[in-house]
Amino acid sequence: MKLVSEGKLKLCYNSQILSEYTEVLSREKFNFSPEKQKTLIDKIVEIGISVVSESSDIPLTDEDDRVFYDVAKTCGAYLITGNAKHYPDEPFIFSPAEFLKRTAQRLHL
Repeated sequence: MKLVSEGKLKLCYNSQILSEYTEVLSREKFNFSPEKQKTLIDKIVEIGISVVSESSDIPLTDEDDRVFYDVAKTCGAYLITGNAKHYPDEPFIFSPAEFLKRTAQRLHL
């Protein structure tokens, strides 16, 4: 989130992604209070870019991941995910560690 708040990265989202984040953040295992959940979602909306994307027909392991793929593809953005195995092997898809390794120097981290 620091890279986003510093303007080094932009978040792209749509209503489906916000719904997914809201659902995930409310899971008991993460222990986020409703106030913290709302604060995070509000911050994404405030600093992110709302996107209207078309649904692709590329085969995916988990259909729930399609929205993230489609939004990233529409924006020409990186898709940074802990579930890279759910997506096709494409040059814009990175695990968080891969992304930081490849961009650390360029972003002056």
